[in-house]
Amino acid sequence: MSDADSPTRSANWNLPNAITVVRILMAPFFFWMLLADAGDDGPLRWIAAAFFIIAISTDGLDGHIARSRGLVTDLGKILDPIADKLLTSGALVCLSILGELWWWVTALIIVREVGITVWRLVELRRGNVVPASSGGKLKTVVQAVAISLALTPTWLLLGDWVFWVNWFAMGVALVLTVWSGAVYLVHAARLRRTGADA
Repeated sequence: MSDADSPTRSANWNLPNAITVVRILMAPFFFWMLLADAGDDGPLRWIAAAFFIIAISTDGLDGHIARSRGLVTDLGKILDPIADKLLTSGALVCLSILGELWWWVTALIIVREVGITVWRLVELRRGNVVPASSGGKLKTVVQAVAISLALTPTWLLLGDWVFWVNWFAMGVALVLTVWSGAVYLVHAARLRRTGADA
């Protein structure tokens, strides 16, 4: 390892990346608790929901720290979307396994999320940084809210009308997911045309 490589590698292990890694490590425990509850809406369900809310809340935290303190790294750019997609996609799959969310909704969201994330990483390797669009950021927030509502069994306390709120929130998240994905596809087409012209 050369001296030039040392600072870059040591910089990868900073606070924002550590928070991201913790978020990834929390995911398996969240999945286990949610599936172990098996739809009984018992203590494990509440704890699983709390795990998800705490983990997904750190998404904005690590990004803010990285940008404000100049700690943005290539490792962080790779790990952060992986952590986010692992949590959200895993939560959707678990909800579908439990019969609480249609599989086609889960499949549509996951295909969009994984596809766009892979494309952004490929562009990053080519030297093209594709920032999150305003629609993409809004989609992320609405997804987090919709999944949190679906996970937390507030219907036990407030009544079945809560399900209508949850379905509406998930519907908005689905629409924003598809729409923001289409925006990225338009951006990808422009990048291809720019590359061809060059």
